Amino acid sequence: MNLKKPKFWDYKKPSVYSYLLLPFTYLLKISNIFNKKQKYINSKIKIICIGNIYVGGTGKTSLCIKINEILKKQKIKSCFIKKYYSDQIDEQELLKNKGKLFLNSKRINAINQAQNEGYEVAILDDGLQDTLINYDISFVCFNNLNWIGNGLTIPAGPLRESINNLVKYEHIFLNGNLENLEDIKKHILKINSKINIHIGKYVPSNLEEFDYNDKYLVFSGIGNHKTFVSMIKNCGLNIIKDIEFPDHYNYTDGDINKILKQSNAMNAKIITTEKDYHRLKNKKIDNVKVIKSELKIIDEEKLTSIIMKRYETN
Repeated sequence: MNLKKPKFWDYKKPSVYSYLLLPFTYLLKISNIFNKKQKYINSKIKIICIGNIYVGGTGKTSLCIKINEILKKQKIKSCFIKKYYSDQIDEQELLKNKGKLFLNSKRINAINQAQNEGYEVAILDDGLQDTLINYDISFVCFNNLNWIGNGLTIPAGPLRESINNLVKYEHIFLNGNLENLEDIKKHILKINSKINIHIGKYVPSNLEEFDYNDKYLVFSGIGNHKTFVSMIKNCGLNIIKDIEFPDHYNYTDGDINKILKQSNAMNAKIITTEKDYHRLKNKKIDNVKVIKSELKIIDEEKLTSIIMKRYETN
């Protein structure tokens, strides 16, 4: 079942609902302290973790794909690792289209399989809080628009761990359309003045397929719907309506019929994401067009140098 995250999670300040849930937040923190386990020690394969502290929609999968491309340019045999979830087929298909993906209910088993097949680097899509795995390098991703929401941890807020835990990380990625960068950077550097801040910008890759004279209705069921819409608007397309569904949403025929009916009434064409398109199989999707996008790394040369240095370290 796909659920929308509570709106109060993204308020700038905690609401009454957040305060009511704080006791459960404290219980989870205590539970996590006692559930720590011995880490997996990797010797033959390097492990890069692309994770997040804010729940969902931070650009992890896009960054995984970009880092895989960087490693391919360096002639390094790399692959994707992802824990299997039945409601994340869209992300799994996207990764499969970009490289070799190892899926397992336990990330360690997928890593071992990749190592046995001779892969040199495993890129983990998510898993920052997996206490069993010892990473060679990790990147904490944030979405510029959502940032840390109300600043509280689950269930009172959208954070998997305290933002103050940035003191223990070396690298952070701010992904989006370059929004709010200076304020976010100041906040981060107050917590960890030595952390490396990397910037990722979403860039459409198939705009030539769209007519700027047309009107468009946009829908998506992803974690960063507002960022997706912002990217399209920044490119000059005329978006007259956007519809947001829960992350990894499974569309019904009724959903699609409503979208088609609204687009016809407004004489608008329909746009969605690659992830959503994978979830629209066997639906009436002839009138739905996909905007493909990629994450452009502003400091790609620096990022490549950091990754290669860690790769070459024994």
